[in-house]
Amino acid sequence: MPPNGSDVLQLHKALPSMPPASRHPWLPPWDSPLFRNLRPIVNSEKRVCTVYRGIPDTPNFMRDVHDPAVEAMEIARAQASLSESHLYHRRGNWASLTTGATHGTGRNEPGDFVNGIINTAVILALVSNAACIDLAEFGSGLFSIWAPHLFQFYIDYMGSFYLKNPKLQRPFVNSIWSVCTFNLGPRTCAFGHRDFANLAYGAGISFFGTASSSLEFPPGCTILIPSAAIFHSNTQIAEHETRYSFTQYTAGALFRWVEREFRSEKDYIATLTAEEIEEKRKLGLERAAAGAALFSTLDELKAGWV
Repeated sequence: MPPNGSDVLQLHKALPSMPPASRHPWLPPWDSPLFRNLRPIVNSEKRVCTVYRGIPDTPNFMRDVHDPAVEAMEIARAQASLSESHLYHRRGNWASLTTGATHGTGRNEPGDFVNGIINTAVILALVSNAACIDLAEFGSGLFSIWAPHLFQFYIDYMGSFYLKNPKLQRPFVNSIWSVCTFNLGPRTCAFGHRDFANLAYGAGISFFGTASSSLEFPPGCTILIPSAAIFHSNTQIAEHETRYSFTQYTAGALFRWVEREFRSEKDYIATLTAEEIEEKRKLGLERAAAGAALFSTLDELKAGWV
């Protein structure tokens, strides 16, 4: 179980000092085809905070993975029971379905998204689809390679979370994230937004269809982005074009639930002294910097890949 209280920040600060190679001895070399199409973006501290244009380096990717994923989403949209909340939301106006474990929004404890009988069956078909499984694993694999310290942070916290909550499951067993939203289009054009409920430093998105997005982002690509911190959107597309995507992410509230020893904030605070409450407040002010330190520099990553 991860440390709690004042030890949490020390854990955050300690992880970046550990060499990536010691955690991932199986990493491919820097010039591997796996990295051929990738474009990293660094922040002011030269840490890689976004990676985009990731496409699996496999033969016939469009035929064997991309196109079946598009077909699965088109079938899902036709079969789903879509209310106004599924079609009109703060991110835009298109059909979407979400599954996985979450917390917050009035919940007393973490639980699964409630989708009803019809949509649960539709989602089960999507998360069982071979193409979607491959893409989910690819996104999680990119995450482990390009942000190994942050990935380990997820393992530490979410490992504890699922041991404590065995009835809750990730949408994809081969992916680290706890939630997946399928954006079923057919014209997924997101308004500018931040996903403020997510952990501030991690999410992955895969796009499909006939139209690209604004970062020279052709169909089939995956992007890793700290979606709670970066204001993001995508471009409008023509009437004859389509765009589908699915996003993988984890609610920040799940990490806080583990950090508070699996209790609500109210119950957790009740166990603390005045000094401990003040220490917790200080940790909160430093959390953003501690999270940003979990991103790796290109030099650190290259050192682990040679």
